[in-house]
Amino acid sequence: MDKKLADRPADVEVSPPEPLAKGYRPYERYHVTLRDTDGASHRQERDIVRGGKVAAVLPIDFARDEIVLIRQFRLAAHLATGNGDMVEIVAGRVEAGEQPIDSARRECTEEIGVAPGKVIALFQYLTTPGVTDEEVIVFLASVDASRVPPRPVNPDDGERIETLRVPIDTAIAALASSAMRNGPMVMALQWLALNRARLTELLGA
Repeated sequence: MDKKLADRPADVEVSPPEPLAKGYRPYERYHVTLRDTDGASHRQERDIVRGGKVAAVLPIDFARDEIVLIRQFRLAAHLATGNGDMVEIVAGRVEAGEQPIDSARRECTEEIGVAPGKVIALFQYLTTPGVTDEEVIVFLASVDASRVPPRPVNPDDGERIETLRVPIDTAIAALASSAMRNGPMVMALQWLALNRARLTELLGA
C-alpha cells in the first residue's frame, strides 16, 4: 500500500466539545490546533454532528441472481432534490455495546423481514467528514429473496418501508441513470459491479 494515499493521524490538539444542540444527534463545537512538521500551527473552529457508526447491508440472493432493496422517505433528500422517496439498501445505527456485524444482521431482519445467512464486511467510509463523524460499514449478506415480504412487519420509529426484489443486472444498469442517490447503495452496487465474479468465493454459493 502506498502510504501517501492512506489516511494518517494528525499532530493536533482538540478541545473538549462545546454542546450546541441535542436533537436526534448531538451537535458540538470544537477548537482545534494543527501543527505542521516545521512547527507552524493553525487554529480552527469546527462544528460537528456526532453520527457514530452505521451498518449498511446489501442483501443478495445468489441462486436467483437478485438483490433486495428498500424504499423509504428521507426528509433531507426531499429538501435537497424533491425526491424524498428513496431507493436504498438496508442500513441502521450500531447500538451501544453492539458489534457492527450484529447490527447488520438485526437491521436486515427488521427492514426486509428475513434473517441473513452469511454476512461479510466489504468496506467502510466516512459519509461527510467535514460535517459529521458518521462512519458506514458496508456488508454483503446472503438471503432467500423468496421469503421477503412486501413490507416489514414491525418497522421502527414511524418508518414506512417497501421492499424491492431486483435482478442484479437491472440494479447495476440503473446506476448509469443517476436516478438513485442513496450513498451506501450506490457504493454497494459499484462494488457489486466490480466484484460480481467473486460472489461464489465470498458467499460459498
